[in-house]
Amino acid sequence: MLKTFSITDIGRKRQINQDCMYTSERPRGNLPNLFLVADGMGGHNAGDYASKVTVETIVERVEASTETNPVAILGHAIAVANSLIHRRASERAELEGMGTTVVAATCVRRCLYVANVGDSRLYVVNKKEIRQITKDHSLVEEMVRMGGLNREQARNHPDKNIITRAVGVSETVEVDFFTVELQEDDLVLMCTDGLTNMLEDEEIRMILSGARDIVEKAQGLVKAANENGGRDNITVVLIEP
Repeated sequence: MLKTFSITDIGRKRQINQDCMYTSERPRGNLPNLFLVADGMGGHNAGDYASKVTVETIVERVEASTETNPVAILGHAIAVANSLIHRRASERAELEGMGTTVVAATCVRRCLYVANVGDSRLYVVNKKEIRQITKDHSLVEEMVRMGGLNREQARNHPDKNIITRAVGVSETVEVDFFTVELQEDDLVLMCTDGLTNMLEDEEIRMILSGARDIVEKAQGLVKAANENGGRDNITVVLIEP
């Protein structure tokens, strides 16, 4: 049985929490478990609406799916959520321009299946290293890949919050998929950029390796992100396979 813990925090600067998460250690449809993190964008309440409805829709579609392939299940669910958010944004003026990131995961025995849109992240962490599995769909990340920026410049770039892919912004959405074989002492971390913009990867690894249990690990990450400025909502999901 997986051991998991999740936490979300408004941070120190925002008036509203536009992050949304969902965790189920028990089967959902044909998936043995399901974990979701979404970070909404849009004015007023549109961002939190986008992330909440996206998460709810993905859960509904996963539960209703007759597919057995985890990638197909997650991909279809995200596509349905994208269509719904895009349609509602066009129907209601107050929701215009809304969208959300999403990172979804399911663990089938020791194999982790991951789907990603946007710049929320999934890492695999152990005592020796921290590996970012997902790739950010962001302007700054593309500049890093092209060789125009190094990692340090990217962290402090004024455009680092501009994402190049999101759920709900276009009629269709391109989803990235990853498969990871988990080892004995691996820990899975899913999070929004409210964590990763405040802490370096190595700081995250040190906090995780220094804490006693999964609850202390998650709370330690949120505390450190807030102490470093807490400029955005912070959401953390930890999974011990």
